Amino acid sequence: MLYLLLAIGCSASIALIFRISETRDMNRYAVTTANYVTACITAVATLVVDGRSLPSIGGIIDSLPQLAGAVAGRADLLTGSASQAWAVCVGLVAGVFFFLAFIYYQISVRNHGVSLPGAFAKLGILVPMSLSLVLWQEMPRTIQWLGIALAVGSIVLVNRPADRLRRGLKASLLLLFAFGGLAEFSNKVFQRHGLLEDKAIFLLVTFFVAFVLSLVVTVRRGLPVRRRDILTGVAVGLPNLFSSSFLIEALDRIPAAAVFPAYGAGTILVITLFGAAFMGERLTGRDRAVVALAVLSIVLINLRV
Repeated sequence: MLYLLLAIGCSASIALIFRISETRDMNRYAVTTANYVTACITAVATLVVDGRSLPSIGGIIDSLPQLAGAVAGRADLLTGSASQAWAVCVGLVAGVFFFLAFIYYQISVRNHGVSLPGAFAKLGILVPMSLSLVLWQEMPRTIQWLGIALAVGSIVLVNRPADRLRRGLKASLLLLFAFGGLAEFSNKVFQRHGLLEDKAIFLLVTFFVAFVLSLVVTVRRGLPVRRRDILTGVAVGLPNLFSSSFLIEALDRIPAAAVFPAYGAGTILVITLFGAAFMGERLTGRDRAVVALAVLSIVLINLRV
C-alpha cells in the first residue's frame, strides 16, 4: 500500500502545482519541456547510482524474438537484456502518450477551466483498468470490487462531468481521456514483462521521447519562455517521474484493476483536503461525500483478506 500512497501523493502534487502557479498564463510547451528535462535528469541520476546503463542497439535486436513472445503471451517475466530491451521499446511508445496527455490536459484547462479536465483526466483510469482485465484477466477480489466501485463513484461525483457536457462533448476532453489512460497503461505494460530493476531505463526513455517532442513543438511555436514557465516545469518534473515509478511498484503488488481506481480517487482526496486545509477552500456536502468514498475505496482495495 505504501507505493500506492506515494504514487497518489506525487500525482496530486502535480495538479496542486498547476493550481498554485496559475497555468492559464503560462507557455504550456515550455512548462512541459522543462518538466521532461527534469524527469530525464532524475532518471539518469538513478541509473548512475544503481550502476546500470541502457542496452545496446544490438542487444535490443537480439532480444526481439523474446519480446515478440512476451507480446504473444508465450512469456511473462523477461530477464537480463530482454527486460532492458522491453523497457526501451515500451518507453518509446509511452513517451508519445505522456506528451500528448500532458499537452491536452493543459489545452483542456485553458478551454474548459480546471474541474472538467480534472474529471476526464481521472476518469482516464478506466482505460488501463479495462485493458488489464481484458488482456490479462487480473481479477480483483470481491472486497476490492466494492472498493473499485466506490473509487469510480468518487471520481464521477467530484465533478459530475455529465452535467456540463450537455452542450456537446469536446474533442480535447476525449483526447485527454484516451491519451491519459494509455499513458498510465504503459506503466502496466512495462511492469507486466519487465524487471523492476529496469524501471529507471523505461522512465528515462519515456521522458526523453516526450522531451524531444515537447522541445520541437516549443521551438516551432516560438512563444516567449519566462522564468516562471521553467520553474513550474522543474517543480512538476520530479513528481511526474516518481508518480510513474511508484505506480509501477504498486502494480507489481496489487491487480491493475484495483490500483488505477484507487490512484485516481486518492489523488482527488489529497487535492480536496489540501485545498480545504491550506487554500481556504470550503468543503461542500458533495466534497465530504467524495472524501469519504475515496478513503473507503482505498482501504477496501488494499485489504488482504
